[in-house]
Amino acid sequence: MNTRELGLAMCTALVVGNTIGMGIFMQPAALAPYGLNALTGWTAVIIGCTCLALVFAALARRLPQADGPFGYIRATLGEPVAFAAMWSYWVSTVVTLPTLAVAVVGYFISVIPAAGAIPPALLTTGFVWLFVGVNLLGVRSGGRVQVITSLLKLVPLVLVMVVGATAILSEPAAYTANLPTTPLVGLGPSMAAATIALYAMLGFESATVAAGRARDPERTIPRATLIGTLIVAIVYVTIVGIGMLLVPQATLAKSDAPFVTIIDSLLGAGYGRWLALFVVISGLGCLNGWTLLVAELARTLAIKKLMPEAMGRVNRFGVPWIALLVIGAIATFMGLMNYSDSLVAGFTFLSIIVTAANLPLYLCVALALFVLLRREPQALSPGLWLAGLGGIAFAAFAFIGVGTEPFLWALALALAGLPVYFWMRHRHPVPAATAPLP
Repeated sequence: MNTRELGLAMCTALVVGNTIGMGIFMQPAALAPYGLNALTGWTAVIIGCTCLALVFAALARRLPQADGPFGYIRATLGEPVAFAAMWSYWVSTVVTLPTLAVAVVGYFISVIPAAGAIPPALLTTGFVWLFVGVNLLGVRSGGRVQVITSLLKLVPLVLVMVVGATAILSEPAAYTANLPTTPLVGLGPSMAAATIALYAMLGFESATVAAGRARDPERTIPRATLIGTLIVAIVYVTIVGIGMLLVPQATLAKSDAPFVTIIDSLLGAGYGRWLALFVVISGLGCLNGWTLLVAELARTLAIKKLMPEAMGRVNRFGVPWIALLVIGAIATFMGLMNYSDSLVAGFTFLSIIVTAANLPLYLCVALALFVLLRREPQALSPGLWLAGLGGIAFAAFAFIGVGTEPFLWALALALAGLPVYFWMRHRHPVPAATAPLP
């Protein structure tokens, strides 16, 4: 039986589906303070993600037997570097949980205004533990929730794009008055905006994970990664641009549910509440899916002897229950420690921490490509040198834009992995076969 069953369309859909999440539903408000600098930030993100997409695609093509990004980095830079990159990535996925929960709370209060009487921090924590509980009952239970919610996220996106574009094109003069007043000044605002925008693009490398099941992966994976990345970027930039034109900058920046604000400004007060229902359902699906992903990633690292064995211990439903409880506790801590009076401010800060924790992985895969280019200069396209340089430059660009406090949070969480690694390698010495290739 031929297991290579994913063609270009399916691989592209995988990239689009895994990348579009709750981030876009908060982007209009999170980026509103930056005005037109948000668009220059998005330009940098599109260029940077395209370079990184080429990097991931090249590594998937040249190292088809490697175990995803961890395998790429371990085979070229060594296991300690690979662990540091994957630990940082794992940290980013854990912090994603309270980030998603904060985004859901803003829309949940729009759907059920009475919930506004409950402290948002309590609602955020409650949503995190709700899906820890759902996933403790097994992958099958969590999977059912995911199937129900996965496609509903498209409804608000399509509605805002169609209704918003129609309104702007039919009466452009009425909306150009809402153009942001924040001027285009220097690289600083663009860097900061790019860091926030990058959060919404995390997951663009998804097709490389499915390389083993793709038809003609040498062509399909690079094309799907690039096409999917560009489709998502176009959708996101369109949404952000529509928000800028339809709603005054100050109003949008203060909105805890920006899609509701946009629809209410178009159709009248109250209509956005029904749209918020779809966003809440979609957001809960994202939260469920990420909870499952984080736990499974911890279990995989435990199986590889890179995390304590307890993190891989499963309950009678086959679920890594200790990992789930630890993840729930860390997510709760991060959510409460970084809680803000404004939900959009809390979301923005947490999303920047997530982005900062992802950047070591992106930097390391770009460096891994350089190792391969040096080792096999004839086997890879010379143009990949530019892609690798672009990936490194973009990672540095985003690191600068992160800002001091989120960077220190991400650094502290990353450094927390060092004792774990050395302890595990003391107990389980690394086999010689996993050392970097010459």
